Formats: sequence, structure tokens, C-alpha cells
Amino acid sequence: MTGERDRGRGASEVDGPTDDAERVRRLDRATIDRVAAGEVVTRPARVVGELVDNALDASASRVEVAVDGDGTDRIRVADDGRGMGRADATRAVERHATSKLAPDGDPVGVKSLGFRGEALAAIAEAARLELVTSPGDGVGTRVVVDGESAGAGGTPTSDPSVDAEPAGRARGTTVVVEDLFANRPARRESLAGAHAEFARISSLVADYALANPSVAFTLDHDGSTTLSTPGTDRTDALLGVYDRDTASRSTTVAASVDLSAEAASGANAVDVDVAGTLAYPSVTRSTRDHVRVSVNGRPVRSDRLAAAVRDGYGRLLPDGREPVAAVDVSLPPGRVDPNVHPAKREVGLRDADAVADAVASVVADALTGADLRRSADVATDLDAALGPVGADDGSRAGAFADAEPIGVFRDLYVLVEAGDELLVIDGHAAHERVNYERLARTFDGEPVPTAALDPPVAVSLSTDEAAAARAHADDLAALGFETEAFGGGTRRLRTVPAPFGRAADADAFRDALATVSGGDAGAARDVRDALLADLACHPSLKRGEFDDLADGDLRDLLDRLGECERPYVCPHGRPTVLSVDEETFAAGFGRDR
Repeated sequence: MTGERDRGRGASEVDGPTDDAERVRRLDRATIDRVAAGEVVTRPARVVGELVDNALDASASRVEVAVDGDGTDRIRVADDGRGMGRADATRAVERHATSKLAPDGDPVGVKSLGFRGEALAAIAEAARLELVTSPGDGVGTRVVVDGESAGAGGTPTSDPSVDAEPAGRARGTTVVVEDLFANRPARRESLAGAHAEFARISSLVADYALANPSVAFTLDHDGSTTLSTPGTDRTDALLGVYDRDTASRSTTVAASVDLSAEAASGANAVDVDVAGTLAYPSVTRSTRDHVRVSVNGRPVRSDRLAAAVRDGYGRLLPDGREPVAAVDVSLPPGRVDPNVHPAKREVGLRDADAVADAVASVVADALTGADLRRSADVATDLDAALGPVGADDGSRAGAFADAEPIGVFRDLYVLVEAGDELLVIDGHAAHERVNYERLARTFDGEPVPTAALDPPVAVSLSTDEAAAARAHADDLAALGFETEAFGGGTRRLRTVPAPFGRAADADAFRDALATVSGGDAGAARDVRDALLADLACHPSLKRGEFDDLADGDLRDLLDRLGECERPYVCPHGRPTVLSVDEETFAAGFGRDR
């Protein structure tokens, strides 16, 4: 499986033989035209990604990433891979020079993560780059390239100045990038804040660590370690990226599927290996950001494969929730085209539909055999949960003033008689609408009601969640979640919203974090509304709580729904009420009205 197998993908740009024979070569013009991506350095995270690709291609068993500030000040990536000799080290910083692809090669079928020979040269044009490398024969090389030779607009005014000298180093390579975009002020000014840029780096390193669990990763930020994985197995990698609770409530998957019967493009037997870690359905998030997919160890953005993982969970997931999962898909290199996007984070797959079906099947089979028991605290404070939307003077008003509840079906659907119609109300969706409108009024121009947590509650976050929490601390505080750092990936919640006189919980904080970190700064109202919808869901009655309600409680829910401005749709856009008129029954039973 990818991650456990030997990573002999081929020589890296930072890689070479001990006899110093030149293995890094320039691509020919036809190949350059076919694979050229142009500028590959758009932000600090891209630099980190390219350097990590090099380290993994060099069969590193340990990759250390250190970042100062937002990454423009300094990025350091060190590995214990094969390293390279002096001639290769000097040529590796030239444009279109690589050992990963033959001069006239085709990127389809390439086994390495990198192949274009552009990364080091592009970085060197935008920063000061220092490369120290050794193949482990006692002779190392230090190469320094100063990006100051590039003009202020980003166009090189001359070939970068390259200095090479002997250096001592154990086997492997260290690359230090400093003053990134100093000669490209417009690009530096276009970057987000320091916390937001580091959040991108953190998320990317987490992707690599989960896709390559047999490699030990560390990530340091301003001298503090924020991520560390031991390079042992997939569960330990999940623990290093997330927390002990998530890792303990997960299962690993490893299976091989023969695609020959399903694939449309070939009769030869083709196996797809699916390996990964699946958190149980009791561990969820509000967005799909935590479904991490990789192909042959390369983290990719693939809506199709992410949806396949989600499909594998099927009906095990609560409504509106998304899984936490890391899945690697291993295919023969000839069936993968990594040359479809400059960042190499999107790939083309032959028989993509059959691959997606295989992923969904493997995930479903793995969860079928897993222990999915869950425990949760059920809210029983029904008086608070069904408190009135507005003033409660005992009178009936609104859309359902003349309706009468007559029972509950399947412990969720409230059956209501309303004149000549039978109304079927989704109790949870109806209660969400009630709570949402109460929240919207409370939050509209007024300070958010909060509850202080004494002592503060520690919330374990994944490394990228923790980085996002730092980046959006002010936005979260405005919504009632005041937090402070508490070491590693943990944040301490000092206050939480208490819109119903009850404190929000850690899940509500995670949802708020996902909402503000995924929102557009120019759409603050939409972000707030999405957050209110999530907050409204948490205290709302759920399946399993309706059979025990008294008739008066059902009446109260109906009245509060009738007072809402939009009673017929929940805040997530689902209907709350279906109706069946008497004529439908009469026709079904062959009766006249």
C-alpha cells in the first residue's frame, strides 16, 4: 500500500549517486512545452509542497519542516533522503533540469511526485535559496542562489548567481528559503495574514503526513512544534494530525479491488489498492475539509474521490455532518496523469468512475465490520428547548393556530390535523427553524449572549484546525467563542455562545471554526447565517426524543413554528412540513368525499 511500501520513486531534484555522475538533466524543448507550468511559487505553502515532494521522491524516512511567521521570512525543509553530489546539486537549481523524467519523457506514468524541474529554479528567482546536500559519502555540497538578481517586477534581469562550495552534512538534503517575494512586492502584499498563510502550510503538511504514514513528519512554527508523526502506521499518523479521541475512534482500511470487470477502457486486469484511516461516524465535522484523499501518496483535490469516501459512509452519518477520513488510492502510474494542474494537486485518472466506485465499496465494507457504537449526552431540558419565540400569553397565533397534533410517527415525524389536511412535520427540522429565528433576533445588532467556562474547556484540534483558530480568533470571539492557545493543537474555550441560556459545546465551536475559516471576507453575513444554522441544530430535538414528549410540548412546538417568519423550511433549506389532503385518502380508498 502507498505509505508502507518502499518509496523508490526515482531520483529527486535533490538526489544523486555517490560517484557524482550527472543524473540531473535538462528536458528537451518538446517535453518542456508539454509539462511546463510556468511560475510554480504563488504562496509559501507552494514552496513547502514542492520541497516536501522532493524529499519524498528521495526516499526520505523523515521530513522536518520549519516556518517563521507566514513563511516569507524563512522556510526550512530537511530530509534524510538520498541526497546528491556536487554536479547534480548545481544543475538542480536550473530551470527544467530534473532527474525524475527522461529528457524526452512523458509525465503520464512517472512514479515521482515532481517531474517538471521547475521548483527549485522558481523558488530561487523569488527568494534567497540555500541547499545543503550529501549522498552520504562524507562529501557534502552547499549551493546558494540569490533571488536578488530578479527584477522588481519578477522578471529575471540575469541568470541567478549560483555559488557552490563543500559542506559537511549527513546523508540527505536541507533547503532554506529566505525573504520570499522580497523582489515581488505585489505578490507579498496579496498574501493573507500570517496566521492564515501558516494555516495553509499546516493543512498541506497534514495532508502529506496522512498520505505517507511510514514517513515521520514534524512541523515547527516560530520555534514551536505544531505537528509530529512517528512514521510508523496510519493510526499513529492520525493521532499526530488530530488527537487521541479521534485516533481511538477510528478503523484502518486496506483492500485491493480488480477494476478489469468495471473499467471501460481495458480488458487487462488492473488492481486499485485503497488504504487509509476512517474515523467512526460518531466523529464528524460540518464541512468536507477533513476528507483527505491522495493518489499514489500525492495529496490531491478530487471532489469525485472525496464524494466516494462520503458515499462509503452512507446513512451512518448524521444529517448535515461530514466524516474525518484519510484515504490513499494506489494505481499503476500509467493510469495517472499528474500534469493537469500547475500545482500537481489535481490528477487525471483513467476509469475514474470505476476507481470511485471501488473506493466507496472498500470504505463501506470497512465500516460494516467496525465497532460503531456511540454514546452521547441527550438534552432533556425540554422546557428550555421549547421556549417561546416571542411573548407567550397563552394565545394561539401563526400558521398553525387551528391545527392539532395527533401523534408522532417513527419518533421524529409529528402528525397534525389541520382542517381537510393531514400535516406531517419533521420535528427536528421544525425545531431548528424555531431556534434559528430566535438566534437571528438575538444576534441582530446585539451583543452575543455568552457563558463563561470556569475552568476553561480544552478542545483538541487537528493541526490545520488549530492554525485556522489562531487566524480567525477575532471572528470567533465576535460570535461568542473566546479562545486561547493551550499548547500544541489544543485551544482553551473561555466563553461560548449561550443563546438559549445553555452553553454551546465543543462541536458547536468546531462548526463555527469551519464556517469562519471557509467563508469569504466579503460575505460576512452569509458566514454568520451559516453559523447560526449550525448553532440552531445542536440544541434541537432529534429522533429518539419525540416519543416522550407530552401533548402540550407538541402543541408548543407547533405554535413556535407557526410564529416563525419562514416556518416551512429549516435553516439548511430542507422542508419542515408536508401535507396530504383528504381527497388523497378518499381517492385511495375509493370513497367519495
